[in-house]
Amino acid sequence: MSITKDMLFLLIAFLAGVAMAGQGTMNSALGKAIGLSESTFVVHLTATLAMAAVLILGLGDGNWSNYDSIPWYYYFGGLIGVGITYGVVISIAKLGAAIATTSIIVGQVLTACLLDHFGIFGLEKSPLSWLKLLGVGLLALGAKLLLGK
Repeated sequence: MSITKDMLFLLIAFLAGVAMAGQGTMNSALGKAIGLSESTFVVHLTATLAMAAVLILGLGDGNWSNYDSIPWYYYFGGLIGVGITYGVVISIAKLGAAIATTSIIVGQVLTACLLDHFGIFGLEKSPLSWLKLLGVGLLALGAKLLLGK
């Protein structure tokens, strides 16, 4: 049986989602043990050390010479990552993994639809349709149903 590239990337995305739910829950447990800001720091420190090892081992395939030719605001991804980690840690602690993760996904998909629609950050434009909005609405309804209230 041959797996298409689309199927492979769907599987990779699915596995990333599995990892994100597990990571968020682990980060939340760490936050309960050592504190919200402290856990956010530890998460990003360990990620920095892991990526430093990847680069030191020569496993990166990037081009450092391009660092000064991209818009300055592209470098805010790391700062946004801190906010994401902080938000995941606190929301899972207060809402539980399923509800928080579903809400996170609703926010991700809605934002992704807008990024695609406007072609932001070099994405190929993909118009926002009523069907896509219905999908986001159904995701939001799913989050509401998970609340059980």
